[in-house]
Amino acid sequence: MYASSWFLTLFTTALSLPLACRVMDVFLSEGMEIIFKVALAMLGLAKADLLCLDMEGMLKFFQKELPPRAEADPESLMNNAYNIKINSKKMKKLEKEYTVIKTKEQEEMIELRRLRNENRLLRQRNELLEAESAELADRLVRGQVSRAEEEETTYVVQRELAALRHTHLLTTHQLENAHEEIRALSLMLQDQHTSRQSSLDELSMKDESLKQKEEMVTCLQQELVKVRLREAENDALIRDLRARINELEEEKKSLRETTPDNSVAHLQEELIAVKLREAEANLSLKDLRQRVQELAAQWQRHLQEHRQEANPAPDSTPKKLLFWENRGNETQKLEEELMTTRIREMETLTELKELRLKVMELETQVQVSTNQLRRQDEENKKLKDEIETALTREKEQATKSKEQQHRYTDLESRMKDEQMMAKIRDAEHAQHVAELMQKIGVLQMKNEEMVAEGELRCNLDDSDKVRELQDKVADLKAEVMRLESWKEHWVGGCVTPRVNSLRSQSWDSDTLEVNDNLNDELRLQMTGLDHTSNTSSDSIYKSEELKKSDITQISSEESPKILPDGKDTKLIEDKEKTAIEITNEPEKV
Repeated sequence: MYASSWFLTLFTTALSLPLACRVMDVFLSEGMEIIFKVALAMLGLAKADLLCLDMEGMLKFFQKELPPRAEADPESLMNNAYNIKINSKKMKKLEKEYTVIKTKEQEEMIELRRLRNENRLLRQRNELLEAESAELADRLVRGQVSRAEEEETTYVVQRELAALRHTHLLTTHQLENAHEEIRALSLMLQDQHTSRQSSLDELSMKDESLKQKEEMVTCLQQELVKVRLREAENDALIRDLRARINELEEEKKSLRETTPDNSVAHLQEELIAVKLREAEANLSLKDLRQRVQELAAQWQRHLQEHRQEANPAPDSTPKKLLFWENRGNETQKLEEELMTTRIREMETLTELKELRLKVMELETQVQVSTNQLRRQDEENKKLKDEIETALTREKEQATKSKEQQHRYTDLESRMKDEQMMAKIRDAEHAQHVAELMQKIGVLQMKNEEMVAEGELRCNLDDSDKVRELQDKVADLKAEVMRLESWKEHWVGGCVTPRVNSLRSQSWDSDTLEVNDNLNDELRLQMTGLDHTSNTSSDSIYKSEELKKSDITQISSEESPKILPDGKDTKLIEDKEKTAIEITNEPEKV
């Protein structure tokens, strides 16, 4: 109902052929309006039922029950359709209302889409800002970690420096001790030189002691040289360490001075500096305004005081003569002009400071906008990198999909090969079944030969039985020919022509051998071979045992096999029945 085609095709598909033809005729004669009337008439037929049903019930009712009701009385349906009157104004009004509702729904859908897009963009912006804040936090942490590591290295270097200083002090102390010993030894040598003349024994002893002391001196000199070398090495190490400390301090200063522009700390410092400047400017503006107000108030007081003063005494005649009248007024005017100019100057200063504040604000806005532009450039670079990575991923996915398609084609080829092998195996099984059927036929022929031989030996004089046996032989030949034709027809579809020719040749040779054996035996029996009844009965008994054993072998071989067709099973059942009859016939005899 929801996905139905045009309304007219609904009539043609749901209604019967005569009623559908009538609706088409009415549509061609009356126009589009009659379709609407026919639909209203059909709904009027089942108005009571439709009001009681839900949506699913209505659909089932339209599909199953409504067409038979309309077909029951088509004349009344068409009369009702013609009697229905439609108000065109009302229909136009309903059409306008429907269009208005649809336009409102479309506008609401457009607004919803716009809001969803805005929400998505805001979410993306929020995610970008969160990623940026996380990046800045990582940079802060990395900077703090690097500073801590540098402080640790400086601390270790300072400790090494202190240890080297301690060793240097020890070596200097040892050197001083060695110098003191040398001085003491030199004094002792001088004493020995003075006491040399006392006695020869003392001289010899002194010579020995001198030699020992000389050796000690040489040893001490060597030690002194070694100590000096160590001291020189220590001095070189101290110089290197000092240079390293200076380099580390310079790097530390440079790191403190050159913090990254995009870092949060730098931005916070800039913001704090701008706020401090703004606060200082506001304070200076407030001070200037207060000063201007104070000056204005003082000026007003001054003017009021001068106005409230009493009029001066009348000037004397000499003052009038010397033009001293208006000099006081001129000075007052000059003072007033001076004060007004100062007030204006202060006002201009305040305006100038306000303008400078605005310039500073604009500069800060420019800096913020430049920082934002830098960030946007970095974000654009990141987005380009992400797009490149996405393109590489798409290429990788395309290559993977191609590999999967190649694998799928390989698997399909393998499946086809396996299906072909399965068909070949089925053909081989069918061939094996045909061979088993051939063996069954041969064994049945042998059983029948043995039965015929027993009957001929028992009843050589009975010509009727000989005729019956001849008829049976003819029937068996016909059955062999029928099996041969069936085998050629069935095996020809699944085995190669060469195999068919070989199998047919073997089948023909077997049948010919069976027929020759039967003919030879019949000739021998007809010429009257002289055998006793005992030998005949023994041979019959042996033949019965052989027949039973062959039947059991055939049944055991056939039991696990699945025959290809129902006709073959019927043939095998018929052959089993004939074999059982053949085994029962000698018992009757």
